[in-house]
Amino acid sequence: MKIPVCAVLDVGKTNKKIFLFDENYRIVLEKTEQFPETVDEDGDPCEDVDLLTRWVKDSIAQVLQLSEYDVRAINFSTYGASLVHVDKDGKTVAPLYNYLKPYPDSLKKQFYDTYGGEQHVSRQTASPILGSLNSGMILYRLKYEQPEVFQQIAYSLHLPQYVGSLISAVFASDITSIGCHTHLWNFDTNSYHEWVEKEGVLDKLAPIEEGDKVVIQTISNQECLVGIGLHDSSSALIPYLVSFLEPFVLISTGTWCISLNPFNHTPLTNEELQYDCLCYMQYNGKPVKASRLFAGYEHEQQTKRLAEHFGVALDYYKSVAFDAEIIAQLKADKKTDGIDFESLSKPPMPTTIFGQRDLASFASYERAYHQLILDIVAQQIISTELVLAGSTVKRIFVDGGFGKNPIYMNLLAAAFPTMEVFAASVAQATSLGAALSIHRHWNSKSLPPDLIDLRFYNSKLSLP
Repeated sequence: MKIPVCAVLDVGKTNKKIFLFDENYRIVLEKTEQFPETVDEDGDPCEDVDLLTRWVKDSIAQVLQLSEYDVRAINFSTYGASLVHVDKDGKTVAPLYNYLKPYPDSLKKQFYDTYGGEQHVSRQTASPILGSLNSGMILYRLKYEQPEVFQQIAYSLHLPQYVGSLISAVFASDITSIGCHTHLWNFDTNSYHEWVEKEGVLDKLAPIEEGDKVVIQTISNQECLVGIGLHDSSSALIPYLVSFLEPFVLISTGTWCISLNPFNHTPLTNEELQYDCLCYMQYNGKPVKASRLFAGYEHEQQTKRLAEHFGVALDYYKSVAFDAEIIAQLKADKKTDGIDFESLSKPPMPTTIFGQRDLASFASYERAYHQLILDIVAQQIISTELVLAGSTVKRIFVDGGFGKNPIYMNLLAAAFPTMEVFAASVAQATSLGAALSIHRHWNSKSLPPDLIDLRFYNSKLSLP
């Protein structure tokens, strides 16, 4: 008997994956590929959209041929801040520009001068000024730099919806992409920003569809329910939202440590925007206040420095156990090493002060590493408190690399003594979220209670 499954294509910047989830949301098949990048007309690196298109179509065709699985539904999650520009037949008319592509200063000035200044637009659209990472600015650029290409565009689709359209044949816009630092959405009016219509960009955007929308498509003589795709950050929240009814903050840790609060609906202030806060959008249309800290990158750089100084392996930190006594001694010492604290307290918020510390002042790697995590957590507290303000959250979940770090977790729990602090683990949260978002369409079973593994850290930690 065939196993009923939901197929999810998960498109990351580096890895392209396909998963099959059974009705209990266990992964029964996983395949990963990596593609070489290409370049755009300026020679800047970008995703090879033709290669990606072939992979999407081939991957779905291959899983539909597997005799042991009954593919009932298909959905998609991809990285955001990227638009694919297509004509009325769905053929691409421009490269998939990289969100790190430098943005011309003259065009940037023209835009903000026209629409009320950087601070005004930034607050209305709940997004810091990020150049090409504000994906709407790519359309603005095309209009003025390549008007002939702009005229050819029938739809500019965010990447999740482009990938989805290859299988569903539906051109759609999704609020999880529109609402994520695109400069397209006015969070005050809950509608597109005025510039979108005035610049003729609204005509290039597909109709907004519900995040859990599916269409029935016949593919290789099989009927499948096909979703429209989700932005990866919003998709990764879904396993938590369906598992926990009580308000929570999720600190998703990787290169960036992003504090996500789906229960804080207060408008972003100018100060919060200066501190790199922004709003994401859930697939149900509700905003998620978020703050970012470049702490994973800082940890990577400083552990290289520590390894070189102390003559140990790069990953030696993984063997360092939490020692409350070391923390107490470091706090008592209050090492400053001539650090300019005043400049460090000004926005945008830096990662840590550890880079300015003199490693020769530490007697051992263990003491220095505890200081590094102490510095990281000091900034993490500031970052997370930005999204906690104005909400009734009592739980903090930490997933990703720092969730496995006992020093980080113990210090975070001590810093928030009125909260329940958990290290959380979800296998492939982004892909799982995409499958869960269309659960009611394809899966008659109840949601399993064990989607997320939790480890509680005692907030009543006593430091000797």
